[in-house]
Amino acid sequence: MSARLLLATRNAGKLTELRRLLASAVPGVEVVGLSDVEEYPEAPETGATFTENALLKAREAVRYTGLPAVADDSGLTVDALNGMPGILSARWSGRHGDDAANTALLLGQLSDVPDGRRGAAFVCAAALVLPGGTERVIEREWRGTVIREERGDNGFGYDPVFVPEGLEVTSAQLSPGEKDARSHRGQAFAALVPVIAELLGAP
Repeated sequence: MSARLLLATRNAGKLTELRRLLASAVPGVEVVGLSDVEEYPEAPETGATFTENALLKAREAVRYTGLPAVADDSGLTVDALNGMPGILSARWSGRHGDDAANTALLLGQLSDVPDGRRGAAFVCAAALVLPGGTERVIEREWRGTVIREERGDNGFGYDPVFVPEGLEVTSAQLSPGEKDARSHRGQAFAALVPVIAELLGAP
């Protein structure tokens, strides 16, 4: 059975990643992005959790396009900040998507926190919603530490100040392939693939 699956994002990297993961697992599924469908008004992310926001985005995509949809919501939770910035990660400094300002504010807030208490985790919730109402959500986290100054030019957001557990480099110093294999988003998408195969694949 051939099926189209909408990944509710304009991020080309996410599209490439999900297409790669699904290519062998569900050969009949064509992954399209928001730029491939008629534009619709995207709802604000009003959920209180990553899961709520991912479901909200996926449900909106199904409602407007009639296609099965995958959406994700992710962010950085910092132990010393009681789990913040969390769902506010992309707009922590007050301006959505201003990576430099967000990172500078976070480092300022952690300036007095000793190295041993700078634990953090990137969290990603990936939701699959089908037109018939079936919903599945998978959440994964990537533990690590927030360091005091930026290192690395790959990645985006807080990647340059996040050193994953077991590594000496930041996630911004990993190659895209290495990051995909380890990251919260890579783990969540990989875990969602068998679910997509079960629900959309050939019987």
